[in-house]
Amino acid sequence: MSAAQSEPPALAAATAMFIEVLVVGIGFMTGLALLAVAAAGPQTAAKAAPLAGSTPAAGACLAAAYALGILVDRAVDKALAPIRRRLRKVSFPSDSAYAQARLNLATLPALIALADYARSRMRICRGWILNTALLTVASDLALLRYDIEHRSLLLALATALGLLLTAGFYLSWHTITATGYRKLAQQTAGLTASLPPQTNSTPTTPAAAD
Repeated sequence: MSAAQSEPPALAAATAMFIEVLVVGIGFMTGLALLAVAAAGPQTAAKAAPLAGSTPAAGACLAAAYALGILVDRAVDKALAPIRRRLRKVSFPSDSAYAQARLNLATLPALIALADYARSRMRICRGWILNTALLTVASDLALLRYDIEHRSLLLALATALGLLLTAGFYLSWHTITATGYRKLAQQTAGLTASLPPQTNSTPTTPAAAD
């Protein structure tokens, strides 16, 4: 009975992670597509449009978007790791204290779903820091490549909006990550002294940030 009850949450978590990765990957692939359109020019882009809209191409793009989403997520996480470690040290003095808190969270099922939700938002914001930066550059290059009216105004708007969104996603990631660490420390503070020492120091439960 307990095994049957544990499958739906696990399936929901796997589905949520798949969607997160796909959302990040689609954004990154859109930026790459804009770069390709800018590089190809009007005539080549017009010839390639029917092929890009075909069903096989759509399927290939979806698969590629998922793969790219994984790469983008890992790359941005690696780039932001120093900042993430500094934020974690505010709430946890050592890696062992953080690992113990994650283990302690497993004893609080009511909080696991909230931690998963915060983690999901954090991943999407993290990936879209890079996506919005890429989309801003790609949009500017595409506007410069094509002969359109009010180009200067559109360039200014695209650049300003892109910078605002990039900064917004970074600040959102920063806030969610810091808040997640602080809440994890507060929610598990009373359990650290009461629980027996753990023989396995590897966290088995998702926390608010990774």
